[in-house]
Amino acid sequence: MWKSVVIEYFLIFTTIFCHCTAYGQEDDEGIYKGKYLGKLNAYHHQVSGDVYVVDEYTLLMTSFSYDGNGADTFFWAGTTNRPGPQGFIVADEWGKTNVLERYFNKEFTLTLPDKKKITDIKWFAIYDLSNQNTFGDIYVPEEFDPPRPQKISQLSKRSHEVSSEAIEILDAKTIRIPQFTYDGTGTAYFWVGVGPQPSSRGVKVPDDYGYLDPLRMYKNEDITIQLPGDMNVFGINWLSVYDLESKSNFGSVIVPEGLNVPPSLVKVTKYANTLPNCIQLHKNYQMGWEIFGPQITIQLTGQIDDDEYMAFGLSGSDEKSKMEGADVTIAYVDGARGFANDYSISAYAPCGKVLGQYKGVCKDELVGGQDNNQLHDSSRQDGITTVHYRRNLISSDPGDKEYPTNRSIYVVWALGKLDENKEPNFHSVYPKGDLKLQLQRVEPENSCMDFTNNDNSLREPWQKARIFDRSIRIFTATIGPSGGRKGYQGMTGQTSTGLAWYINGQLIPELYLRRGLTYSFRVQGGNNPHSTNLYHPFIITDEPHGGYDRLTDISQGKVRVLAGVEFTRRGRPRPTAVGPLCLSKHNGRDRRLDDDFPSFRKFNRTLIQVCEPGDAGILEVTPNSTWPDIVYYNSFTHANMGWKIHVVDAYTTSGAIILKLSWLSGLAIIFFRIL
Repeated sequence: MWKSVVIEYFLIFTTIFCHCTAYGQEDDEGIYKGKYLGKLNAYHHQVSGDVYVVDEYTLLMTSFSYDGNGADTFFWAGTTNRPGPQGFIVADEWGKTNVLERYFNKEFTLTLPDKKKITDIKWFAIYDLSNQNTFGDIYVPEEFDPPRPQKISQLSKRSHEVSSEAIEILDAKTIRIPQFTYDGTGTAYFWVGVGPQPSSRGVKVPDDYGYLDPLRMYKNEDITIQLPGDMNVFGINWLSVYDLESKSNFGSVIVPEGLNVPPSLVKVTKYANTLPNCIQLHKNYQMGWEIFGPQITIQLTGQIDDDEYMAFGLSGSDEKSKMEGADVTIAYVDGARGFANDYSISAYAPCGKVLGQYKGVCKDELVGGQDNNQLHDSSRQDGITTVHYRRNLISSDPGDKEYPTNRSIYVVWALGKLDENKEPNFHSVYPKGDLKLQLQRVEPENSCMDFTNNDNSLREPWQKARIFDRSIRIFTATIGPSGGRKGYQGMTGQTSTGLAWYINGQLIPELYLRRGLTYSFRVQGGNNPHSTNLYHPFIITDEPHGGYDRLTDISQGKVRVLAGVEFTRRGRPRPTAVGPLCLSKHNGRDRRLDDDFPSFRKFNRTLIQVCEPGDAGILEVTPNSTWPDIVYYNSFTHANMGWKIHVVDAYTTSGAIILKLSWLSGLAIIFFRIL
């Protein structure tokens, strides 16, 4: 029996190996770098190296060396029969056309200028213009076919409404599926493997958002997926929408051999979890564990930024994965120090006091418990954060949950940003479905993979809104979703609680108020102080974050409250601008897809607004000469829900606003033209 299994896996391995080496043109390290053009012909000045063609416009130089002693030497290309003065300069790897300096065993890409293609040239050289001497060159063969994205067949239509247009292989790791449709009723995944047809022996591919959950419903959507780890298209024979529970192929496509596609620019970071069990929770997050005696050791590893955290723990329900009521660890690295703090989640809100008691995502120590996590070690290297900790299976803290060894248990996880106090804010990456784990295993389980990284930091935020109409004296303040990374976070550069103020229907607009005029805010942020996450009195202060009620007495003393708070005889703050809740919310749509919207206007059209009965709370303000030039509206209870108010001296008759800037001693004037 075991011999047949070994033979079967040997055949699978040899299929992958042959498929990769025959058609992928990998280098000695097994990395596909494009179509190999050849070695440089070396003549002078120790020129050497290999040349690959990445795509129609780009060359990859590997192991390139040049002693740098040429007088007037450049990368040079042309269309004549051999290198000569009739050519053109190719900018170096920095995009500069300076005389070449010394290179030793370097790897870099060069792009032909003016949208010239590889097929437009006959040779590439290291050429000295002063003495018209070629130090090294390589020729482009006639009929050379450079790598380019390739179209293959569409997904077969088998069941669950799976369909697509012709699939595009963009590069060695990236697959675009145009007009993808799937009804979302199964437990299917993107699934790849080798062999003549899809089978249960394959590998799960993260979806278009990096999740490894069962696929959501798609309706004629253009999506792009990325093969995990160091896998590329030369090592697979098919792509399928595959249901693992029923072992059913809902639709698939054959990936042809010999695809002449560009290499992937995705960075693959090798990483091996040190514990015997490991599960890939997301493309950017994995959890390893080991049970030994009365303790469980957990290793959380994530491809996260310096200001982000990893969360993992036991569900608040025995029947599903539920954040509310969960017992979780919040892990991160701050400088050289790691943290694995023990938290309890009593509500979907940052930790704060509700009628004198802490509610929300709070450290156990704040709610009468204790931190039972024992940090073992932590590190941050190559963008990968690792936190390694232990805890008892049965904790002495009655508020902690037990880690069972005799049954499966539902777990929860998330990735999110830390606020200015290193506390977890609303998570941006989290599972939509349930996740159940068997922690005590006879045989270890390891589904973890190397990390791949795309630079998604350049997401364009939504256009910032401004209200500087002299005729507007009344503002309506309601609550709505913060809009993901393009919304509150992208517009302000601050973390978000998941909710934000909508002023006159716009997401956190910058307001312009004139000194000496009276303005009225109609506040509908919730008037139930028992609600942890939906009680938001409106305040105006001189600091940008808000959440005045959650600050310590010392921190409150540093904040100037301009409106929305009065103080009792005992000196305790009490909000005055409180009104019934008027909440915009997602109409059954997955909040994790908020970044898909190109503008707030299109995002806002998908929301529904639900308002409680009752009259709005009224806050009247009259800015005067003592007000700073910039103040902030926010929530009394939660931080980071509002934004700026510009306080101006006058509106000009031409429609410009003149701002007096205190930080320039009142001498600088900026004109904002009203559109």
